[in-house]
Amino acid sequence: MAEGVMTAARIFFYVQHLLGIGHIARASRIANALVEDGFDVTVVTGGLPVPGFPGEGIKTVALPAVVASNAGFSGLADANGRPAGEDFLNARRALLLDAFHAARPDVVIIEAFPFGRRQMRFELLPLLEAIEKAEPRPKLLSSVRDILQENRKAGRDAETAKLVKDHFDAVLVHGDPDFIRLEDTFPLTSEIADRLRYTGLVAPPPAPEPTETFDIIASAGGGAVGAALIGAAKEAAALLPADLRWLLVAGPNLPEADFAALSEDAAPNVTLVRFRKDFPSLLRSAKVSISQAGYNTVGDLLRTECRAILIPFVAGGETEQSVRAERLQALGLADILPEDGLTSDHVKEAVEKALAAQIRAPVLLDLAGAEKTAAIIRSMIAESLA
Repeated sequence: MAEGVMTAARIFFYVQHLLGIGHIARASRIANALVEDGFDVTVVTGGLPVPGFPGEGIKTVALPAVVASNAGFSGLADANGRPAGEDFLNARRALLLDAFHAARPDVVIIEAFPFGRRQMRFELLPLLEAIEKAEPRPKLLSSVRDILQENRKAGRDAETAKLVKDHFDAVLVHGDPDFIRLEDTFPLTSEIADRLRYTGLVAPPPAPEPTETFDIIASAGGGAVGAALIGAAKEAAALLPADLRWLLVAGPNLPEADFAALSEDAAPNVTLVRFRKDFPSLLRSAKVSISQAGYNTVGDLLRTECRAILIPFVAGGETEQSVRAERLQALGLADILPEDGLTSDHVKEAVEKALAAQIRAPVLLDLAGAEKTAAIIRSMIAESLA
């Protein structure tokens, strides 16, 4: 990259979401910060379209969508739910490589891989090869959340560490090391310690004042697995005082039949919606939030004084949300309910406890991860030019 065009450095950002919208939401927040910092950003998406993401002012390449075909995330299906066959995957890989060559990036960011997204190796390993052959070679960064899914298969962590050492210039860890460190969920962190850059949590900026007020907000996030959570909250609302205003946010991916069933017989003090764009603002004035413990939902919560009841997602052996919820509980920032066997009585008792609790202490964690990511990348580019 020629000196004098540093402010227009080109970034090629690959993100693949398979179930919920957490990955694309976090990546979009980072991409927006990069654009605001003066970078020329192209985001390559590989999942189903999500309205509002990646965001205005960001170039986007939408590959033919794939989704997880099972709860364990091991299989891939196309947008119509059919198994993704060899021809489909070959065509997708070719589109990704064409987009890389057309973008001629100075920096490539791959979200989750190689710590996750193993099922995307059919296109990501060829992308790594293309990066190594490029002249000049772009810097290659991995973008990962602070808590990784526990690997249950022997050799996976060693394979990940080798890929990092062989190909990646840095690993951007989107977390606060005072809250949790990568080695807490990735045993071989010492092998790649020289590549780690902690950015802080990628949380949203403080939300504006709300235009509407609810006492209790139950939200299922962007995944398709929230019917039990919302159903238990709806039933709990009927067991608690009728002057409490409830908002139930079912999520954009909840099957229509489940949403229709939830709509039936809702109490007058209960509002059911699929999505609220002003969700972060509504949390500002709410007394209690009931939600899963996903990265972005917790980021929204940490910007407020709302008391949190977390129900970690554990299907398919998922461990990440449980680790996050337990850390927050240890800091006095949340209470936890189990996903398995969740009942309206559990929710009722947890809400009563939360309403009786003191307003929690302000959060001292670093929440400026998006802006710090941009600063870290700019610093890396400057070092390479020096």
